[in-house]
Amino acid sequence: MQRIDLLVVGSGGAGLAAALEAASRGAKVAVVTKSLPTQAQTCMAQGGINAALGNVEPDSPEEHVADTLRSAHGLADEAMVRTLCESAPETIAWLDRMLVPFSRVDSLETPHSLQTIAQRRLGGASHPRACYAQDFTGLKILQSLYDRCLEAGVRFHSGLYLLDLITTEDREVLGAEFWDIRAGELRPILARATLLATGGFGGLYHGYSTNAYGASGDGIAAALRAGGVLEDMEFVQFHPTAIRPAAVLISEAARGAGAWLVNEVGERFTDELGPRDVVARAMFEQIAKGHELFLDLRPISEGTLRELLPQELHLARLHAEVDPLQEPIPVMPAVHYTMGGIAVDSTLRIRGLRRAYAAGECSAARIHGANRLGGNSLLEIVVFGRMAAANALDESGSPSQPPSLGNARERIEAIFARPQRFNHYLKRKILGKRLYHDLGIVRDGALIGDALDFIGELESRLGETGLRDRSRAENRDLVELLEYENSLLLARALALAAHKRQESRGAHYRSDHPEESKAWERHIQVKMEDGEVVTC
Repeated sequence: MQRIDLLVVGSGGAGLAAALEAASRGAKVAVVTKSLPTQAQTCMAQGGINAALGNVEPDSPEEHVADTLRSAHGLADEAMVRTLCESAPETIAWLDRMLVPFSRVDSLETPHSLQTIAQRRLGGASHPRACYAQDFTGLKILQSLYDRCLEAGVRFHSGLYLLDLITTEDREVLGAEFWDIRAGELRPILARATLLATGGFGGLYHGYSTNAYGASGDGIAAALRAGGVLEDMEFVQFHPTAIRPAAVLISEAARGAGAWLVNEVGERFTDELGPRDVVARAMFEQIAKGHELFLDLRPISEGTLRELLPQELHLARLHAEVDPLQEPIPVMPAVHYTMGGIAVDSTLRIRGLRRAYAAGECSAARIHGANRLGGNSLLEIVVFGRMAAANALDESGSPSQPPSLGNARERIEAIFARPQRFNHYLKRKILGKRLYHDLGIVRDGALIGDALDFIGELESRLGETGLRDRSRAENRDLVELLEYENSLLLARALALAAHKRQESRGAHYRSDHPEESKAWERHIQVKMEDGEVVTC
């Protein structure tokens, strides 16, 4: 079996940035994705990518660092934050060279200069520093990087579902095992180094998340099973403006341009550009009082809306059946981003494993802490995607032991042998609703305990949660049952971490412990011990 230099699992912005970096260094790299290369949550980051260019008003990387640390509520690593923020201007220049079509300010003298890239202010920022491409920023970055990957000869393998990492006895990762969805068979891929860029786990909140159905944290679950450590799993970011009840995102760029959050009688009740955790809790309080909530785009001129926010106009008409030029859009807070994930060190290597790295939303790189600053997610995937690839390629020496293919085959055969007394589609839907209620914007110890009991009940029924479709090839039922199993594993990790953190900090708000405590200014980690998920 031929071994490649770098295996990249995931084809969102982090994976594509990593692949380009590896290809530029002459490495043999393969990108594996369970769907298609441009079907990634990167598309949902519409508002912009942060960089202190100062194109609208004076700004600096130091102020960018300060905003990020303030938003993180004491749980960010300042050195990692500095790496991120100080790399931002060069990263925008690199994306510009990759032909990302940023929106520009008028300039006849230097039309292609970085100083002509348009910037807007997003929530929690002290200055307008989000570089944008209308309201399609993440999508345009993703498409541009994919085009450049094709030009660079990067090999893509789609339709491969990540099952488990291939490890040695001393936890060296030598690739991964995948389920070939089309062929219906196992497919191992060996690599000198492996980089997980598989995205977050917001899809656990099915029906209450802006994330796609498949955002089930597959890479995070695989790292946990392989002996990796998870961190900050209790911090889940609720975006204030998702269309009600479809949970389709309306970009923060709308509020940055002047949109208002109002209740059914037209009253504004919060600072629309406050940090996302603050705005989401203000909305929760309104909902608890029986109010319906709306995003009113009418304070923004029609010309500005059509030029800079065309997607938001279309989404409102499609999913809410309202014309936002004439009436407000019904909205609700919905899960949008997960700050926690795979614990990594300063090189992005996965803690507890060797020859394995993680970048993007699947990683906990200690830059977002308790609450991510809007506009930093796109920056993270590019800066740390490239950085992780460079560091992974520096891995030297041969593996100390031969790889072990693990128990992926036995796991798959056991699933095919199960009876189908319980429907995983229905259970996943119920799980999403339960998590939104018990582990939502406002939590308490009793609710979290109820969630843990419910998760345990679902886990106890897995042995009778089988497949309707018993075929091997093109079996979506199998893939979605595997996603459901990962969802249960990560739901337990999330609930255990939330139960342990007995304070309120950023996106984690507990009504029974409403104050932020210095004693909890630390990271809660989760690992597997004897097959059980435990906190540490």
